[in-house]
Amino acid sequence: MLTAFIVVPLGQYSLRYFSLLSLLGLLLLVGMGSCYKRRGPLEPKATAVRAQGSDQILSRRRVAFSITILLLLIFSKYVYLASLNVYFTFYLIGKFHLSVQAAQVHLFLFLGAVAAGTLAGGPIGDRIGRKYVIWCSILGVLPFTLAIPYANLFWTTVLTIITGLVLASAFSAIVVLAQELVPGRVGMISGLFYGFSFGIGGVAAAVLGKVADVRGIGFVYHVCSFLPLIGLATALLPNMEPAWRRGSATTHPLPAECDSGFD
Repeated sequence: MLTAFIVVPLGQYSLRYFSLLSLLGLLLLVGMGSCYKRRGPLEPKATAVRAQGSDQILSRRRVAFSITILLLLIFSKYVYLASLNVYFTFYLIGKFHLSVQAAQVHLFLFLGAVAAGTLAGGPIGDRIGRKYVIWCSILGVLPFTLAIPYANLFWTTVLTIITGLVLASAFSAIVVLAQELVPGRVGMISGLFYGFSFGIGGVAAAVLGKVADVRGIGFVYHVCSFLPLIGLATALLPNMEPAWRRGSATTHPLPAECDSGFD
């Protein structure tokens, strides 16, 4: 929305004013970092990982294989999101002849749905289980992604909002499941998955741009619409029972001064 109503009419020099927002975010992160520093580092508590309903401990090979599957799911999710984040505006302008501002509004609706889905994925995973969320969020968007290249403007907007909402909910479930597979390595797992998601998104944007130059943006969306089929790999994941049900989770509450402002 800021791009549509500030950058487009005022030009790229208006971007310098957004540095104030970046500074505000930096100050907030510094404050939160201080709280976590006072809390101290988390100590690994357990290294054994059990599958749900089984007394067999997952081997390191099985854990590594499961982490690879989760990274593959991240690949499918973020490659498709990159196709919409970067090229959706051009797709709308080229296919439906929208103005730049109107196309940016449609992009805002999609990204708003992505934000909402990301927030919702964690609580839903806590309630029904991580694996179910991954199943529904990645494989479940397949009918919508397949329909987007053939939809009119109204249904394109509706379908992209549903796709963003559902697809984004997988990230929280994937990261938490990975943390349960490798207990006591929260920082390592978070860095691995966040870094991989941003990295693969950047590479995908470049590759898809090259394909769009050769075959057109419409072809890109036809090809990317099949990416959620990778969600079938979810069947290869172990059925991990949530840590709070196993009774092995150790909570690490923030100091009172850190969370008092968020009650």
